[in-house]
Amino acid sequence: MLEMSTKKPMPVGAQTSIFYFLVSERRAASFVCDMANPLKGEVIRLYKTLLYLGREYPKGSAYFRERLKFAFMKNKDETDPEKIKQLVARGDHVIKELEALYFLRKYRAMKKRYYEPEN
Repeated sequence: MLEMSTKKPMPVGAQTSIFYFLVSERRAASFVCDMANPLKGEVIRLYKTLLYLGREYPKGSAYFRERLKFAFMKNKDETDPEKIKQLVARGDHVIKELEALYFLRKYRAMKKRYYEPEN
């Protein structure tokens, strides 16, 4: 025979309060982690930005992703905040260089399409 569950559904108010409890616990854990290493968010932002920009890399996204992963793994054990800030600043410089590379490539493509070649 089929047994029916005798559990009553949880009231809507209780469900939302449990949800807010879980969300607040996650935020608290995130806050504690951020207090342990406040630069972690900056490093993750840098990695995600570089990964996004690497999709258009001239040698291919797989090549760029491998090099990016190697560069980040090489410095994964760094704990000195000043050294981490220097590395993040270097990464920001790389972002600017990549953006300049992409803009130049797009400019050259547009120029090739719309202007006569100079003799």
